[in-house]
Amino acid sequence: MKTDTATPPTAPDAAPPVPLRRNWRFQALWAGQAGATLGLQIADTAYPLLLLALTGSSTLAGAFGAVQIGAAVLFGIHGGAAADRYNRRRLLIVGDSVRLVACASVPLAMALDRLTVAHTLLVAVVIGATIAYTGPVRLIAVRSVVPPEQLRQALAQDEARMSGAGLVGPPLAGALFGLGRSAPFIGTAVASLLALTAALVVKFPGGPESRTQGTKGTKEMKGVSETSGTSGTDGTTGSALAGYRYLAGNALLRPILAVVLLINVAGAAMLLPVMVILRGQGTSSAGIGLSLAGEAVGALVGALLVSRLHRLAGPGVLLLAVSWLTVPAMFAPLLPGGPVTVFAALFVVGLGIPTLRVMIDLLVFSRVPDALRGRVISATLTLFTVGMPAGMVGSGLLLDHLSPATALGAVAALLTAGLTAATAGRSLRRSAWPEQAAAPAGTPAT
Repeated sequence: MKTDTATPPTAPDAAPPVPLRRNWRFQALWAGQAGATLGLQIADTAYPLLLLALTGSSTLAGAFGAVQIGAAVLFGIHGGAAADRYNRRRLLIVGDSVRLVACASVPLAMALDRLTVAHTLLVAVVIGATIAYTGPVRLIAVRSVVPPEQLRQALAQDEARMSGAGLVGPPLAGALFGLGRSAPFIGTAVASLLALTAALVVKFPGGPESRTQGTKGTKEMKGVSETSGTSGTDGTTGSALAGYRYLAGNALLRPILAVVLLINVAGAAMLLPVMVILRGQGTSSAGIGLSLAGEAVGALVGALLVSRLHRLAGPGVLLLAVSWLTVPAMFAPLLPGGPVTVFAALFVVGLGIPTLRVMIDLLVFSRVPDALRGRVISATLTLFTVGMPAGMVGSGLLLDHLSPATALGAVAALLTAGLTAATAGRSLRRSAWPEQAAAPAGTPAT
């Protein structure tokens, strides 16, 4: 009896993914996110200047940023829960629509001579609240339109968007003011319209993934089911605080987030003493602004280096290396060169910022179950956001009792103490990228 030994036909190889530059859904989302980020950067500069012109009060001028951050923190808990429970694309459309209406109301009120301080601060609340609801959704949307093998590249491009907006936004706000008092606020409305248009045009999965995939994601990290506070494997029925419990219950994420939070506090705390020192050296306001732009310029260049830096070392080692660079950078205004030295120091520190942001996405957001992802993203962003006003308030208190140089020394000492403790631990130094941790022994990581 003759045996058929013919080899069955094999399935054709899967087609390679479309190059990221030709992925129109990602690029459209990216353009919308760039518009939203640029509008926020313009607003952060224009609204305080508007309040200062309306009232002459520096306190009220600073209140806009404080109210906006406070609203983002306050609504952040529910914003993450909403991203896990409701249609995400619909949330993005509603959030962008509300922000567009709020931003457009300001130039309209100015044209009618009806603008008030209360109206302006209410806009700050709306902007902060919409950030809380749309921020997690935008991060989730990016990964839903990009294949896993292109995620790091997509996140690096997204970092370039954030750095570019941070660099262009403040001077653009000043330039728009030169065209007319309402011009910056018309600009923020146009930027919000661009973000809304992208949300309307681009379709992406509206809700959490299936229960099966959520269960798979739960198994990827030990202890998720015990620490997330959910009543099911997908996390959809858990509490709004489940994201915080997830972060607190993971032995690797705790030190990572603690170090990044410490960097945010120290970075915000150093700004005011640096500005005071440069002002005392005779540096103009424009010169101070240009010197502080060194971080944004460095981050813009650093977005091109993300993949290379990730190949050089593990995530914990990179985090510690970038964090330790911040310590000597704090003393740059005390060195010869003044604003030039400050720019150079901040440029070097800024080179590593995109690497750390993408690292957080890959270690935290990529490995959490999709049905819990909104709450984890919201919890992470809220923790980082809280660090900035804490640092600003702390630096103000230090300057009330210490010289600017001594205040910088105190902030550097606090950062050094925290980094010493983190470096002494083993969890950060031994951490690996997800693809390396998942690969069998002897298998090269992709």
